[in-house]
Amino acid sequence: MSIITLEVEVPSQFSAERVFKAFSDFDIIAPKVNPQVFKSIETVEGNGDVGTIKIFNFGDGVPFKSAKYKVDTLDASNHNYSYSFIEGDNLMGIMDTINYHVKVVPCDGGCVFKQTVTYNCKGDEKPSEEFIKKEKELYENTYKAIESYAAAHPETY
Repeated sequence: MSIITLEVEVPSQFSAERVFKAFSDFDIIAPKVNPQVFKSIETVEGNGDVGTIKIFNFGDGVPFKSAKYKVDTLDASNHNYSYSFIEGDNLMGIMDTINYHVKVVPCDGGCVFKQTVTYNCKGDEKPSEEFIKKEKELYENTYKAIESYAAAHPETY
């Protein structure tokens, strides 16, 4: 089994609390700001806490149709959130899971959004470097779009 890790860091002028709140509403915001990637995200089991199962339905801008993920950890007071894709064509038949760990770290003048993505490959086959590069760009662009949405809706975020 091989493992590939991707690190994403995006600085923000907003507080860690505000960024974490916006990211916590990913299911609502992502399809609005990036519908070509996220067609819809539906909760099929649970209430958003640890153990919740959600279905991602992807848009036409990505080569995948759907995926199932599970919330692994949620610690709002420390701005941490982890989840894992456990089923779906986004695993490309070569991965057991894809794990995501999000941490929003306060700093002077705002915060830093940090995301670690771990691709747990079944065997020696793994996603291409080009795929990983595109994934990183997607995560960065989606984060920026969510932040812009939150900035435009200060009454909520």
